[in-house]
Amino acid sequence: MNLLKSPGYPFPSLDKEGWRVAPGWFDHSCRRWQILIAFLLTFSLFSPAWSEGLPFPAPGPKETCPVCGMFVALYPDWVATVLYKDGHAHHFDGAKDLFKYLLNLPKYAPGHNPADIAVIGVTEYYGVTRIDARAAWYVIGSDTLGPMGHELVPLTTQAEAEEFLKDHQGKRIVRFADVDLKLLENLDLGKFE
Repeated sequence: MNLLKSPGYPFPSLDKEGWRVAPGWFDHSCRRWQILIAFLLTFSLFSPAWSEGLPFPAPGPKETCPVCGMFVALYPDWVATVLYKDGHAHHFDGAKDLFKYLLNLPKYAPGHNPADIAVIGVTEYYGVTRIDARAAWYVIGSDTLGPMGHELVPLTTQAEAEEFLKDHQGKRIVRFADVDLKLLENLDLGKFE
């Protein structure tokens, strides 16, 4: 016996297929469902969980860093990505190689133009989620090494960067615009001026 179609089931109305439904919330013609779904979708788009990580494609198992040639997917805690407006992406095994790429685009990506870049992301240290590289705070000279040695460790906020700096014997905090080729060369040499 189908309980939903039984006469004793407490809902008084039937839908087109003969199923008993409650008026109001469960009635297929009711706009409350549409309002509820619209509310849930809107809430999910603006919730902190949605904004924690940027929607970057994940690197494939055979994708290599255009700077050093390492397989990027092997280092998910360090992945950095340049996403172009046409939808293609270049992935890196850390922020240091990302910056080397950005500062010498003709060498690492001939034919690519900075104006064609839609968004740049780095994996932040504590939550291991992708964040906007331009908004990140980077600690250099810490005891935390990335796949390519000394690394710019991305953090979401200044407070997190200061905490990381203290906890991991970092030398200083830099922002996106502070990174230049000299800083990257010094990182490779273990100098943290």
